[in-house]
Amino acid sequence: MSATSPIAPFYAATADLGPPLAAVDLTALRANAADLVRRAAGRPIRVASKSVRCRAVLEEVLGAGLTAAGGFAGLMSYSLAEAIWLVRQGARDVLLGYPSADRAALAELGSDPVLLEAITLMIDDVAQLDLVRAAVGSATVHPRVCLDVDASLRIGPVHLGVRRSPIRTPEQAAELAETAVGRGFRVVGLMTYEAQIAGLPDTSLPVRLVKKASAREIGRRRGAVLDAVRAVTGPLEIVNSGGTGSIELSAAAPGVTEITAGSGLYVPTLFDGYRSFRPRPALYFALPVLRRPASGMVTVFAGGYIASGPAGASRVPQPVWPKGLRLLGTEGAGEVQTPLAGAADLSIGDRVWFRHAKAGELCERFDRLYLVDGDGSRVAVPTYRGEGKCFG
Repeated sequence: MSATSPIAPFYAATADLGPPLAAVDLTALRANAADLVRRAAGRPIRVASKSVRCRAVLEEVLGAGLTAAGGFAGLMSYSLAEAIWLVRQGARDVLLGYPSADRAALAELGSDPVLLEAITLMIDDVAQLDLVRAAVGSATVHPRVCLDVDASLRIGPVHLGVRRSPIRTPEQAAELAETAVGRGFRVVGLMTYEAQIAGLPDTSLPVRLVKKASAREIGRRRGAVLDAVRAVTGPLEIVNSGGTGSIELSAAAPGVTEITAGSGLYVPTLFDGYRSFRPRPALYFALPVLRRPASGMVTVFAGGYIASGPAGASRVPQPVWPKGLRLLGTEGAGEVQTPLAGAADLSIGDRVWFRHAKAGELCERFDRLYLVDGDGSRVAVPTYRGEGKCFG
């Protein structure tokens, strides 16, 4: 194997381990973290925990703290139960990226002053306020909340972006903020997630033009929404925006106080098409060769780790080493076995290394990650799954 292969550090460092296994290149991870900070141009970066799903990696990234030149500060959680668990483990600033209907977790939040100060709930509907208040069970508890404002681009009947919040206009946002304040909630933030910018690769000129148009539109609308909400609440602690694919645009946006990113640490295959930055893949997994069903073909164990989102070729894992391997169109990546073509030199027991299409989802398939440092040393750390946690 060439010493320049991105998989080379893993061969020696994991040679005594039996696959399947997942490994993180710490050198690449740290380089990606530094590049995210550079792109944020001094704005704090909130780490999206769903894109990491491993406390040791979260601690690695957050460990450097926040300096005058920027850095990582705080977490964005995808589940209230997850947020509570992270706070119990020492986190002190967790923003939920999504509303919660977990009544048990809301009751726990309302009963603990530490959780109430550390966790900010996400809302976009008065009915969510009703649910939270009923679950908390007390009018004297004042949860922190952040307003989720729709950041999609609409051109006539065309909707570009994800289907998230029904709150879009300054009037709608101000009305929700006023209702929340009137019901005893502390409105401390506002979020706009421009999925059609952050999650869309720069694959063509039309795509890049649409992304620029979308950035202009949400930039203007965000300013008006902020003015309307602040007229109700006063200054906001949090004005959150962006993702790995749109950091520069969010960093340049007036009023934005922080940017969320997470996938750019591991760099899954869905980020290979971006032109605005050149990250380094950091997370890989290895599967053992079980069969040689035909000349130039092998079958590896398991492998059907299909990513969420619209079904298609972009959501399947990709073999990356040895080079030249490819999935079969008739079978794809299977639950218990995955056939690969282009494997003339592989033998039973050899390893094939893959990359996943998305970031943290791979951690739902492995109970540990092997963190491999530049000197070839390794340490095994548990994923969420390895700690017995599953948050949906």
